[in-house]
Amino acid sequence: MKNLFRLFLVVVFFHSPMNVSAQSRVVALVGGTLIDGYGGAPLQNSVILIEGERIRAVGQVGALEVPEGAEVISTEGMSVLPGLWDMHVHLMINGHADYAHWDRTYPPLFRDVIMPSSARQLLMAGVTSARDLGAPLEDILAVRDAVNAGRIPGPTLYVSGPFIQHEPYPGTEAFRWGVEGEADARAKVGRLAEAGVDVIKLIDQDQMTMGEVRAVVDEAHRRGLTVVAHAHRPEEIRRGLAAGVDCFEHTGLATAPAYPDDVLAALRDRTAKMNLGPLFWTPTVSPLQNYEYLRDHPEALDDPSWHEGLPDSIVADIAASVAHPGELPYYQLTPLRRPTLKRKFEQLREAGVTLLIGTDSGVPLNFHSRSTWQELDLWVRVFGIPPMEAIRAATYWPSVMMGVSEEVGTVSPGKYADIIAVRGDALRYVNLLQDVDLVMKHGTVYKHRPVRPEASR
Repeated sequence: MKNLFRLFLVVVFFHSPMNVSAQSRVVALVGGTLIDGYGGAPLQNSVILIEGERIRAVGQVGALEVPEGAEVISTEGMSVLPGLWDMHVHLMINGHADYAHWDRTYPPLFRDVIMPSSARQLLMAGVTSARDLGAPLEDILAVRDAVNAGRIPGPTLYVSGPFIQHEPYPGTEAFRWGVEGEADARAKVGRLAEAGVDVIKLIDQDQMTMGEVRAVVDEAHRRGLTVVAHAHRPEEIRRGLAAGVDCFEHTGLATAPAYPDDVLAALRDRTAKMNLGPLFWTPTVSPLQNYEYLRDHPEALDDPSWHEGLPDSIVADIAASVAHPGELPYYQLTPLRRPTLKRKFEQLREAGVTLLIGTDSGVPLNFHSRSTWQELDLWVRVFGIPPMEAIRAATYWPSVMMGVSEEVGTVSPGKYADIIAVRGDALRYVNLLQDVDLVMKHGTVYKHRPVRPEASR
């Protein structure tokens, strides 16, 4: 226990932010091209004034004056945009390939080591808000509250706690809760709501009775919580739509080449009901789409960014588990699944669902330090999504889905100063986001590589 406590102190020390924001401090980001998240034309030579945690004003050089005494951060030559969201992460896992081993070995370290390291890696990658979908309740709430209070660095977290499903898989009872009957379904949702979760995660709903599915969704909505549901099988989608699920996860359907016609018709019917608001979907395509390339070109596994915050023993354990990526059981069907992803993605867009950037970050080979930019890059480079649309799916739309668009999601006066910047044109080369130069969350700078003009002489 003494060694664990020393490790915790080391983790906390190295996770301290670069600057601690003060309510009276004014920071000016000056010179960059602002992509504000609303989807309009970028603002050249932008000036963003930040006071304390929030944005005071947005304008241009020569039109918006920088107050005397303000701390000026040059963003010349950079794209400036809202901090990214990742709408499907798992802080309790870090890319290890053997879930059974991980779940037996590391729960005692989830709260003080593993989840904080995952949160820090996401933040350093430019993710300033994230939705964690599946973890032991007390651990994830403790980490969420510590991050959101500024005691440890990480994205602002919105968490589900344990999955709700018909029956938990053996050995997963700490983060999967089974239900037996409608009353039990309501009671389990009630326990989660009273504990303080932000969203309810529903999976395997095709194995429940329809009454149980409706009970989960109705009780969650009664308590002001949105419901996220898996979409691995057609009947999961059908039941989720019938019950009023707010957001679906993954493209699903294994190797099937497309969604069934009746599912697409039901999706179009739902998205046409504008009074209900958007129907959201987080496809999480990058782990599957990129697997074969990573299998054959495993250099990314040597990237030390995914080591950050983890003791050497855990790094070695993860590395050993993925040493032979072509042999991982988790991905053996992927070569047959990958060719179906683009068509399913296109079908969802054609049906009118609002797609969100989310990555299943933490699953085997999908490290928190790399996951979000890879999803954005894939949408643009492989699936042909306009870069502005992809960026809005990682900024504006997630804030709408989580009901916090008045506070975050765009670079706008009055909102929290969650802002990132990267050298170059992110609308032309979205993969520049793999290495952001500036990360600011709630006005605090956590990462900053200053422009050094003398270095280019």
